[in-house]
Amino acid sequence: MTGRAAGAAGGAPAGSRAIVVNAPGTHRLVTGPVPEPGPGEVLVEVAAAGVCMSDREVYEGRRAPGYVRYPVTPGHEWSGTVVAAGPGTDPALVGRKAVAEGFRRCGTCERCRAGDTSLCSAAYAETGFTHPGAFADHLVVPAGLLHLLPDDADPRGAALLEPAAVVAAAVRAGAPEAGERIAVVGAGTLGLLAVQFLTAYSPAELTVIDPRRERAELACRMGATEARTPADSPEAHGYYDLVVETAGARTTAADACLLARRGGRVVLTGMFARGAVGIDPVHLSVSQLTVRSVFGAPSAAWSLAVRAYGTGLIDPAQLITHELPLERYTDALALVGGGDPKTGKVLLRP
Repeated sequence: MTGRAAGAAGGAPAGSRAIVVNAPGTHRLVTGPVPEPGPGEVLVEVAAAGVCMSDREVYEGRRAPGYVRYPVTPGHEWSGTVVAAGPGTDPALVGRKAVAEGFRRCGTCERCRAGDTSLCSAAYAETGFTHPGAFADHLVVPAGLLHLLPDDADPRGAALLEPAAVVAAAVRAGAPEAGERIAVVGAGTLGLLAVQFLTAYSPAELTVIDPRRERAELACRMGATEARTPADSPEAHGYYDLVVETAGARTTAADACLLARRGGRVVLTGMFARGAVGIDPVHLSVSQLTVRSVFGAPSAAWSLAVRAYGTGLIDPAQLITHELPLERYTDALALVGGGDPKTGKVLLRP
């Protein structure tokens, strides 16, 4: 991992620090004034921020055009404490632990009014991609996007509530029922969180499929009933009532459809790159599959994830393997997607 970084000279930093990616492959650790929240906004002191593959894509310039705006401070998975409220914002929010939705939806279009806030018709806007994110000491977000946490919430686990909300959206789309046979394709962050959510529905079988045996076995410790590699799974084709795809690898969308029984349901949650293998339309129609996709999470899914976290139904902190300071931003990116099966979730801790 290469790049150019410059930080404040030794000693405690004055003001507020932030990672700024000026252009692909080039970043700085800058120190400036603490941001001020505007009307309807809050200032959050960041406690922890998760690093995911999309953050690496931003740094390497592989994010799809229109879905990033340079220069940018990345960081869309985070938790923190509200330390200031802007004009017209409830001052009682100050001092509360919180997370916030990433999509900056308009709230007035037809899709927003229907509750599908992740399908907002306005121009794409998301914290960490088009607006300053949480790889910083502080960030400013609209107060209307906040989800408050219990006072005793662990900020480490709470930093993973953004991917947990995506998984909550996938679970809602899949509509699992007790006693069903369910497969999760992929044992990364999304896959392991999916296992934790789906366990609560008392499936008859909950199988995790991942080429990394170490990751699949970890899923069994989190509630899966079985772990398989793709090579072990041909006999499982046409078997599962529900398949939740979380890997976003080249063939996993097509593979997930093959795993579902006739009349079954498939939810695609991974982020696919160009060149991914398409779904066979003949198989899709003959098998009468229901296929849904998830990109981000609507407000209702965020609420579900925060409730599940607050009640202990999910424990995202189990996924964390590395915690690094802001100064080691490029080290964190190198760990993410580096191929080591022992690397789980990586956090930056301002």
